[in-house]
Amino acid sequence: MQSSRRKFLRNSIKASAALSIGGILPGFTAKSYAAIPGANERIKVGVMGVNSRGLALAQNYAAQKNCEVTSISDVDSRAIDNCIKKITPVQNSEPKAIPDFRKALEDKAIDAMVIATPDHWHAPAAILACKAGKHVYVEKPCSHNPHEGELLVAAAKKYNRKVQMGNQRRSWPNVIAAIQEVKSGVIGRPYFGRGWYASNRPSIGIGKKAEVPSWLNYDLWQGPAPREAFRDNIIHYNWHWFWNWGTGEGGNNGTHMVDLLRWGMGIDYPVSVTSSGGRYRYKDDWQTADTQVVSWTFPNNTLMEWEGRSCNGLGMEGSSVGVAFYGEKGTVIIGGGNNYKMYDLEGKLLKEIKDEEKFDAGNRVDPLKDLDALHIQNFFDGIRKGTVLNSDIAEGFKSTLLNQLGDIAMRTQSTLKTDERNGHIIDNTEANKLWKRNYEPGWEPVI
Repeated sequence: MQSSRRKFLRNSIKASAALSIGGILPGFTAKSYAAIPGANERIKVGVMGVNSRGLALAQNYAAQKNCEVTSISDVDSRAIDNCIKKITPVQNSEPKAIPDFRKALEDKAIDAMVIATPDHWHAPAAILACKAGKHVYVEKPCSHNPHEGELLVAAAKKYNRKVQMGNQRRSWPNVIAAIQEVKSGVIGRPYFGRGWYASNRPSIGIGKKAEVPSWLNYDLWQGPAPREAFRDNIIHYNWHWFWNWGTGEGGNNGTHMVDLLRWGMGIDYPVSVTSSGGRYRYKDDWQTADTQVVSWTFPNNTLMEWEGRSCNGLGMEGSSVGVAFYGEKGTVIIGGGNNYKMYDLEGKLLKEIKDEEKFDAGNRVDPLKDLDALHIQNFFDGIRKGTVLNSDIAEGFKSTLLNQLGDIAMRTQSTLKTDERNGHIIDNTEANKLWKRNYEPGWEPVI
């Protein structure tokens, strides 16, 4: 398996820039690459949002020998202290604690900002970073709503900044190989793609209004979102399930799978979108769907579907998360990790590519950090060498948009007709109201 990976990496270096895996040397893993002394000039990075996923990212960035994390920003003072304590020995230098990331953006020595905040801050923070002259690594989804995503794409272009979205599977070698298999026509034309995510999330209960904890800057946490009173069941994770701050399971995990489907099938914007879903399992404060099915029809006679089940963890095709490409001659399935299978039309297994690194679907923070380092190195190569990003924001936005359109269709209980040129909603006033959100006065993102 290691020899097959080594061969694939060697071939990928020669492949098109769009499928680059970030300049990792042939035969080297991300870990061994990071151990090379002087492997590029060290890139100075600030990290914003370090409570969970952001903490994992900060540690991963600090472990890269061509990087130095120089500032940590968070609205939670405890998270800042914990992050600095953990990454200082990793990189042998202590980053500055700068609670308000806007102050960190004033530091001219910082090359890039890593954003791992709640969804409602992703695009506004990334836009501010671009305006401050910083490159950006923003976790998925890249925006809270379609309008913000369009603004972020425009900001990256206007300020000539590299903006990479954190859909890390775009840089995983065996996933890239699987996509190449689909694109090569080995299963014929892939006319139907299905993605899924299944979990067993508990109830979040009924929140009670409470005093804002002393360790939390709640006003900055809400930032561009219209103000709501602090409740005891929102922070730090349950914000995902409230429309004011989150994007539900579709934005949370669906983005990864929808991105793979769109990438492999070579499609951009749909012509119609339908979705059914709601909160079915518990009666609590959870607003987004815990069960949802979204279908997108594309202009090239192609259909795509995503199923999200937040409260029933039985997976499909042997995996709790994954995608399947159904073609004229067979099927390619990519599971949650760096692996894939290929079947003929009769269901006979033709090929199975595994990876020695186990994917932990239950780890919602950092299931495969060594593979994710490949995505980080691709980002660095984009900054230093002009390498094409594996998930440039223009591509990241398209995949994010599909899930947002699914939520809009579900919330308005309508079939959306959309413009195949840009994904805009056609002749639906109620749906178009959700293309953009309301903002707290004075916090509106502007490029």
